[in-house]
Amino acid sequence: MNPLEQNTTSFNTKRLVVLGAGESGVGAAILAQKHGFDVFVSDFGAIADHYKAELTAFNIPFEENQHTEDLILNATEVVKSPGIPDKAPIIKKLLEKNIPILSEIEFAGRYTKAKTICITGSNGKTTTTLLTYHILKKAGLNVGLAGNIGKSFAKQVAQENFDYYVLEISSFMLDNMYQFKADIAILLNITPDHLDRYNYEMRNYVNSKFRIAQNQTQEDHFIYCADDPETEAVIADFAIKAQIHPFSIKKEVANGAFASGQTITFNLNHSDKLTMSFSDLALQGSHNVYNSMASGIAAKILDLRNATIRESMGDFKNIEHRLEHVAKISGITFINDSKATNVNSTWYALESVNTDVVLIMGGVDKGNDYSMIKDLVKQKVKAIVCLGKDNKAIHDAFEDDVEVIVNTFSAREAVEVAYHLAKKGSTVLLSPACASFDLFKNYEDRGNQFKAAVREL
Repeated sequence: MNPLEQNTTSFNTKRLVVLGAGESGVGAAILAQKHGFDVFVSDFGAIADHYKAELTAFNIPFEENQHTEDLILNATEVVKSPGIPDKAPIIKKLLEKNIPILSEIEFAGRYTKAKTICITGSNGKTTTTLLTYHILKKAGLNVGLAGNIGKSFAKQVAQENFDYYVLEISSFMLDNMYQFKADIAILLNITPDHLDRYNYEMRNYVNSKFRIAQNQTQEDHFIYCADDPETEAVIADFAIKAQIHPFSIKKEVANGAFASGQTITFNLNHSDKLTMSFSDLALQGSHNVYNSMASGIAAKILDLRNATIRESMGDFKNIEHRLEHVAKISGITFINDSKATNVNSTWYALESVNTDVVLIMGGVDKGNDYSMIKDLVKQKVKAIVCLGKDNKAIHDAFEDDVEVIVNTFSAREAVEVAYHLAKKGSTVLLSPACASFDLFKNYEDRGNQFKAAVREL
């Protein structure tokens, strides 16, 4: 157990060590220095040049390609990159010494009085975060965007003066949050993901997601999907104190949002009812109806005008690497969904495509259960192009459902093979269902290499 679970540590600590010198780590270091901490940054890998330049500009000492224990184990507190697992040797040693380990979000939350809209879920959280931010920004609110997306929350707290923050929060961030409180918490869904970080126990992962509601009071708001079986099965166990706002496309709900036919109704207790047609939404597909409902409820809680919400939901543009149309070549459509790093995301992608599919998938398997997409694969997928070092699990899962399964080891090779397997009128879909770290730096690198390869055809 992290010591911060057991007692409230004094915030007047002197030495803060930051592990990981990416966006969140560098931001935490800048904020810590501003508040008088003795700061040291340590990264077990190489630090990007622009982050080194930033640390140098602030005279913050750092090291890369190593963790020097004498400089780390004397910390009063440690801010940890969400990508560092608890089984890492340096984390084990910190825990043995009872040195508190916290997330950048937890640390930054101490130094701002801004209202926070915090969004988590296995799928859809980036889209929902960006849509929520878009609505608030369009409404004229002084709002920042941070968390798993955009600029570091800590750096913005140090250098900006926002009244609101919309934060995309992963389970890894939630694991090291203790006193932090979301004013509005959104839990979109819970499906198996990152189970390798949770001892392959689904309940551990579920518990992590519900930390989004910890510390909330009756003044706060909790928004959740009433159609999500994992959420529905356990929500009563958590005794949530916040005002609860469900959303559903299957049934009418009170104090939330629901769909009837092709119409969404937002009927929060305190505000004017808002109705919208599915066709009014910039984001199409049933999964995006859910995302739009969650964002719309948050906007209604903040008493934004119905006209602003309607307009914002109609003109929003989605992010790169999420069902991104790349090109149409010889009648074949190429879609980049590299951000689909779990099976459920790939389910959403397949569900949204209405043609035959050549599916490019594979990478680092995080304990995937492919059974949830077997029916869609049987219906739509004519060939699978594996893109990863170890593709055995994909072959085992789909060898009886798909005639052609091919192994490739680069984005260019995968695109060329898929192009030859596809027919006019079909879609080549990159939706990997896996992490990217075996062949690529990250999902962005994978998506960019895919797009470059398509453009070279």
